[in-house]
Amino acid sequence: MTITPEDNFQVRPMTKDDIKIALSWAVSEGWNPGIDDADNYYIADPGGFLIGELNGKPISSISVVRYEPQFNFIGLYIVKPEERKKGFGLKTWQEALNLISGQPAALYAVLEQVNNYQKFGFKPAHSNFRYQGIIVGTISPDVRDLKSIDFEQLCRYDRRYFPSHRSHFLSRWINQPHGQGYAILNDGELAGYGVIRKATDGFKIGPIFAENEDIAEKLFLALATYAEGSPIYVDVPNLNKSAIILFENYQMNPMFECIAMYTAEPPNIDGYKVFAVTSVELG
Repeated sequence: MTITPEDNFQVRPMTKDDIKIALSWAVSEGWNPGIDDADNYYIADPGGFLIGELNGKPISSISVVRYEPQFNFIGLYIVKPEERKKGFGLKTWQEALNLISGQPAALYAVLEQVNNYQKFGFKPAHSNFRYQGIIVGTISPDVRDLKSIDFEQLCRYDRRYFPSHRSHFLSRWINQPHGQGYAILNDGELAGYGVIRKATDGFKIGPIFAENEDIAEKLFLALATYAEGSPIYVDVPNLNKSAIILFENYQMNPMFECIAMYTAEPPNIDGYKVFAVTSVELG
């Protein structure tokens, strides 16, 4: 089926309340977003979230966070199941691409959509696996509360392992009401940090950036204390074998796979120090 003149379909920028609607769809899709993600995500790029309405009723969503011209990240691409395969998804997708006017883009694709994204010039780079488990955590003496770290130092460190500066987003991410962050310093220099947040089910960790697996493990165990025995979920790039080993050593189980895809060359960052990505919706 295709969109007909009788279908009053339009795509417009989301409000923060619209993001809550899209995240409720994400819950139905099994994506398990954070309970504060409407606020967390919106600050990343308020104009980059789009919702599609059919006769005034929301039926589709997409985001394209425009971090900088060379790095734009597409996520939250959902069409309500009863409205799929009618052309509404493609129209929503095209409106998102219009926001970046041919600039490079990235996304995480569920396996069944990889071929579709390749038609638009996206090329697979590596897999991401979501791990799930219940962890008894502990806080080592050298682990610091992330809020005690100089914010500019945190932003510089984050930029080493994320493809763009994102200070406005980080200011929200590390201060979200149902979350906690930890860091480790080495001779006064940041050597790793991580964040955990309450999700629809359990808790999600992301990111964990660390100089080595020992630091990553300390951060992981510190973050796990915040979950207090609830399930923990973490999205792990499979190119970091040390990360895979770390989480599997704690009997966490892979439950979901997606593929990182780019229209240009993958970002030039040291992926072996990315133990967990921030969010499959934001990169």
